[in-house]
Amino acid sequence: RMLNVTYERAYAKVNFGLNVFSERGDGFHNIESIFQTVDLYDELMVSEIADNRCVVECDTFKLPEKNTLTNSYEAFCQVSMVKVPGVKVVLKKMIPSGGGLGGGSADAAALVRALQKICGIKLSASQLNQIAEKTGSDVFFFMNCDDEGKGCALVSGRGEVVKRIVPRTDLFLLLIFPELSSSTKEAYALVDEYLMKKDKVKGPGLLELEDIYRSDVKTWNLVNTFTPALSKKYKEIDAALMDLKKVGSEYVEMTGSGSTVFGVYTLEQQAISSYNLLAEFWNCKIARVV
Repeated sequence: RMLNVTYERAYAKVNFGLNVFSERGDGFHNIESIFQTVDLYDELMVSEIADNRCVVECDTFKLPEKNTLTNSYEAFCQVSMVKVPGVKVVLKKMIPSGGGLGGGSADAAALVRALQKICGIKLSASQLNQIAEKTGSDVFFFMNCDDEGKGCALVSGRGEVVKRIVPRTDLFLLLIFPELSSSTKEAYALVDEYLMKKDKVKGPGLLELEDIYRSDVKTWNLVNTFTPALSKKYKEIDAALMDLKKVGSEYVEMTGSGSTVFGVYTLEQQAISSYNLLAEFWNCKIARVV
């Protein structure tokens, strides 16, 4: 291990149910959801540099000058009140971007964990939330995960109200990554349009979410408000959902604002057989909840 190099894993998340409500007036939407991490992750290698800034190198694509990692670094410098060295982050990307899996937010929280180790400090919950406030709505959840960046929580408000719950560990997911990229901005525009409709589907409320999550997966009636809005525009999303149902997933939904779609299994063997049936047609991967 090299001197002064810190390694962190940034785990992806899925949403089990995601109720989205009409815009609040400050540009944000209230949501109600269960977020849980899965064992698909990005890797960050963080080393100290002489410059007092954050330099990011990514193995798959060129990140813009200002990105989630530089934002979380700057927020950390402001909030921590200690002298923070400059860092170089080498990011190995395994979580598809723009797939509703929270990759960028998970990376931001992982960098904060690394910076705490480098500076030898432990930030308070309210300091972590201040950093999330400056970095992005999904970051609140990741700041409330354990020291390895794993966790499960009921999330509401615009994402800042995070109530940790005991995670299930018996679920396997077959993730399908349709070849399309829908920006969060576009997804919310489609949702706003959808929320004006009379026949919109309403999912169970926040108080019921945990009981449903604990129950038999086959009986889940959790809803993601983004799904009908996006699957109408993008036929691939609809097709992926249909295919997962056909191969016997116990519950099928889209995560976040898309476009990743997943099927839930309680038996790993069934997830594997479904994968074998679909891998020829779809870019897909088995993940386990962690």
